[in-house]
Amino acid sequence: MSPRIDPIDAKIVQLLQEDGRMAYVEIARRIGDVSERIVRHRIKRMVEDHVIHVSAVVNPSAIGYRVTADVWVETDASATTEVASALTQLEQVSYISYSTGDRNISMQVHATDLTELHHLVNEVIGKVPGVRRTTVTIIPVVLKDIHQWEIPSPAIED
Repeated sequence: MSPRIDPIDAKIVQLLQEDGRMAYVEIARRIGDVSERIVRHRIKRMVEDHVIHVSAVVNPSAIGYRVTADVWVETDASATTEVASALTQLEQVSYISYSTGDRNISMQVHATDLTELHHLVNEVIGKVPGVRRTTVTIIPVVLKDIHQWEIPSPAIED
């Protein structure tokens, strides 16, 4: 059963997305008609239920990683788990998942420049045992990322 999310929870999440360090008292003030104690309790519940995870989000570009790319990896059928495990260890990887279709793994990587990206894809990822082929798409502009994803309205109970 999915955790219950109501409009107050959704507003708390929205405010934390605005500023993850916002004080409970400020969240309560901005919502109105709720106490600091209620806000604290709801945040604790949402964290425990894995609805939210409050943490710092690194901006890769601000620390010199100005090239972001999606990399799809085709693997030998028997090696997908081992390849994925090896790729999760790479520091430049910010996202990795299994995928369906003609590629087995989907990942997002960050590099300081195109030369570093080329090296990462061809000399590191491409040489992991079990990797058959990679496909790379450079991302010039990110319009929306996971930390900006709002709770969809059908998931909010009245």
